[in-house]
Amino acid sequence: MNLHGIVSAAIGTVNPFVTATLKRSSGYTTAADGTRTPSFVDVPGVSLQAQSLTYNDLQLLDGLNIQGVRRAVYLNGSALGVVRELQVGGDLFVFPAGTFPEGDTWLVALVLESWPDWCKCALTLQMDGIGSV
Repeated sequence: MNLHGIVSAAIGTVNPFVTATLKRSSGYTTAADGTRTPSFVDVPGVSLQAQSLTYNDLQLLDGLNIQGVRRAVYLNGSALGVVRELQVGGDLFVFPAGTFPEGDTWLVALVLESWPDWCKCALTLQMDGIGSV
C-alpha cells in the first residue's frame, strides 16, 4: 500500500511538491591515466517533497559521520545511495536554481525508507556540482 501516495496530496497543501532532475548513477568511465569520472542517466521531471530531517534521521546520519547541509526528500519511485559492494548508487538530484538557498545539486547520502512505490532519502549538498561525487 502506497501510504505516501495517499497522504502526499494533503501534505502538498502545506509543503508543495518541487520538481528535480534525478541523475541516476550508471557507473563510471576510466581515463587512460586511471582517473574515474562518474556517469549518469538523467530522469527529468521527478516530483518530490523536501522536508527537514527528523531527530532520529539526524542521529543515524551522525552515527555514519555524514556531514554537511542535508535535507530529506520523499518521492514516488526510488533513488540509491552508494552501495560500494555492489558498485551501484550515488544518485544525484539537481533542482532548479533557487529551489534551495544553499545550492542546486544534492547527493543521495542514505536511503532512510524504501518501499515498493516510494522512498525517503537523506540528501547532502554537493558544493562543486556534478563532478563532486
